[in-house]
Amino acid sequence: MQLQMQTWAEVEGYLETSTMAIMPIGSTEQHGPNGLIGTDAVTAEAIALAVGAATDTMVAPTIAVGMAQHHMAFKGSMTLRPATLIQVIGDYVGSLAHHGFDRFYFINGHGGNGATIEAAFQEIYTAHSLGSHGGENAPSVRCQLRNWWQGPKMGALIKQLFGDKDGMHATISEVSVTQYLFPEHIKSAPDMGPPEPFRSRWSDAADYRAKFPDGRIASHPGLATPEAGKQVFDLAVAEIAEEVAAYAQG
Repeated sequence: MQLQMQTWAEVEGYLETSTMAIMPIGSTEQHGPNGLIGTDAVTAEAIALAVGAATDTMVAPTIAVGMAQHHMAFKGSMTLRPATLIQVIGDYVGSLAHHGFDRFYFINGHGGNGATIEAAFQEIYTAHSLGSHGGENAPSVRCQLRNWWQGPKMGALIKQLFGDKDGMHATISEVSVTQYLFPEHIKSAPDMGPPEPFRSRWSDAADYRAKFPDGRIASHPGLATPEAGKQVFDLAVAEIAEEVAAYAQG
């Protein structure tokens, strides 16, 4: 149930029985030699739409550009400043809360968004606590963050499929999911050779590019297949659908 495909009257009818919205959020950034720049956004959106269909939950527009400053040394990458992303999240939530939504389940496709999303939640809660409802001892809205690749069964599946080669960025699993979702956009895998291992964190974009020249972190995305992507996608949808159903009742 995609918000953009509803009329205002349909949204009004939805709010009579549910006040929950699924919020896909990702990033527009490089994903190694054969990964799509939009990987984090398109995977989060596709999983969110499938979860929304499975749970009859409204899915809001995807926040497709995230906090990705460290990828800006690679052409095509885009980023929001952390402060900007906090404001965008706050305005997305605030707009829907204005109409009566009060539970927001964020399905995230980009690990680099995590700290900023959590900070945005605290800004939202603080605005409520210091506002006219501060004495009610309860938040006006509730926000939940879920990285789609971190389900309780997902780690075991990724290990089964890829052993220790999945890596930390431009992973086999996420590239496989994009190949399953968009087979017409599968990119031929160049001879990448072994990836740079993760040795230390990075600071800015130049530091990241120096540490990981082709964009990968300890990953072998040349091993990605649409068949593996379907398994990862289906498990992510199944696990998250259960959590969304429970969150709606909690």
